[in-house]
Amino acid sequence: MNGNDKNKNIKYSIRENINTGEVHISDEVVTVIAALAATEVEGVQSMAGNVTNELASRLGAGKLSKGVRLRMSGGCVDVECNICIKDGYEIPEVSRQVQEKVKNAIETMTGLKVSAVNVRITNVVMDNV
Repeated sequence: MNGNDKNKNIKYSIRENINTGEVHISDEVVTVIAALAATEVEGVQSMAGNVTNELASRLGAGKLSKGVRLRMSGGCVDVECNICIKDGYEIPEVSRQVQEKVKNAIETMTGLKVSAVNVRITNVVMDNV
């Protein structure tokens, strides 16, 4: 989503069944799925948000989806995950695991096709000594 889309509640239609109705998934649901999957990877300290996400978090909104951006293109979802990594973990390996876990979680839970999961490391968190 770009900055202009933040006030819109985008819904993805995943299945249409004339007999029983339609199923829609909001973008917020997809971002929460991505954030939960990313934070399950060992070595990920937390999701990292931009200034807008940080402000929304302080106001009580968007805590779970902080650090995740979605872009829909050609029927596929591109995901960007901004994460803080724990000190001592290999960034390439943690990033690869985040990519796999986020892609699998979104595709399994929603039926949407994920074309890319881009991982941006925004901070390394040191253990308190």
